[in-house]
Amino acid sequence: MFRRKIYEKLLEWKKTSNGKTALLVEGARRIGKSTVVEAFGKNEYKTYILIDFSIASTTVKRLFEDMSDLDYFFLQLQLQYKTDLYERDSLIILDEIQLCPLARQAVKALVKDYRYDYIETGSLISIRKNVKDILIPSEERKLNMYPMDYEEFMWATGDQTTNALLRKCFESGKALGDSAHRKILRDFRLYMLVGGMPQAVNEYIETNNFRRVDEVKRDILNLYKEDFMKIDSTGKTSLLFDAIPAELNKNASRYQVSSVIEGVRADSVLELIAQMKESRTVLVAYHANDPNAGLSSNMDLGKFKIFMCDTGLFVTQMFRDREFTENVIYDKLLNDKLSGNLGYLYENIVAQTLAANGHGLYYHTIMNPVSRHNYEIDFLLAEKNKICPVEVKSSNYKAHKSLDVFTDKFSGRIMQRYLIYTKDYTKDADIECLPVYMTQFL
Repeated sequence: MFRRKIYEKLLEWKKTSNGKTALLVEGARRIGKSTVVEAFGKNEYKTYILIDFSIASTTVKRLFEDMSDLDYFFLQLQLQYKTDLYERDSLIILDEIQLCPLARQAVKALVKDYRYDYIETGSLISIRKNVKDILIPSEERKLNMYPMDYEEFMWATGDQTTNALLRKCFESGKALGDSAHRKILRDFRLYMLVGGMPQAVNEYIETNNFRRVDEVKRDILNLYKEDFMKIDSTGKTSLLFDAIPAELNKNASRYQVSSVIEGVRADSVLELIAQMKESRTVLVAYHANDPNAGLSSNMDLGKFKIFMCDTGLFVTQMFRDREFTENVIYDKLLNDKLSGNLGYLYENIVAQTLAANGHGLYYHTIMNPVSRHNYEIDFLLAEKNKICPVEVKSSNYKAHKSLDVFTDKFSGRIMQRYLIYTKDYTKDADIECLPVYMTQFL
């Protein structure tokens, strides 16, 4: 198992909850939820039972139909899984719990009983059709899990020290120097290509072969497509998902639903967009109509951009209908020859990083009434009672017209301005110019 930061959050939950809540770990498929939770059970408890509802027997699933006799319930579990349970020192893992809604409902009775600890894992867990007939337990604490971030990727590849240096430079406002910057940016571009799905990372470490890594990512994308068909038999969700790279490539002010599904407006697919977002396979950035500290209170649900949860998957998605040899991104990005019209790869990695750090994703566009040109702030971060506009560049060019236009209009609301690009750390007046690998510290 790769070292994952969420493990520390599991430890914190165990300590602070002390059996009074169950933990629901939500995330896209294949990001390593089951692996890290099982390792947690193995390391932190005397015993654990993992109930994987994707393969659990009918006998096990039927146990959750009647929770009136918990002594019988636990006795049957121990017999079925040939594992003894110890009061306050055993963990029961309810894996892929969306496949057994009654098990999720049973969490209320199980937590109240207090004998053992409980962790649920699931994908597509909040979609209405999975929970419409059950009582959602209030004893549930939710924890979002994301693909491996850059620091976790470095840990996996044997680098335990670089990120501490990066944080120190960020906090002190110092550049790394040309040589160190070039090496770290090259390593970061490698992370963008491989991505943060544990299977893909493992394949890279074992084979050092991009073709093999790409095959793993194609398999994951196919799983996502199968999930979409289960929740939307019309195929619209799959079409919306497939078109993400093309829509970002347009550099438009929003995802244009009507260009993907003829005759369909954004307002009519809001539920599908919400389902995609809940699946954690995509990240949705909403337009903030009046950008201020309360970004969520003035977002436009009908005006949005869609990013993929993992930039490595994004790279594969762009060419998934062609042979791997036609995917020019691997060569161009690794050798720093990425053309400007492929800069949305950097937008995707910034969106992925900000979301993993707990930021909601919002953006804002300002149209020049004379030239009709759109000036776009790629991301807006709330900080105290102010906002921090973020402009993303795919090059080392420090021009920041969008930031300047935004500042002219909303100067009183701004705390700090950020330009994220591919050059070393510097300051341009009051703008912090950050190399893309420092996004993690925002």
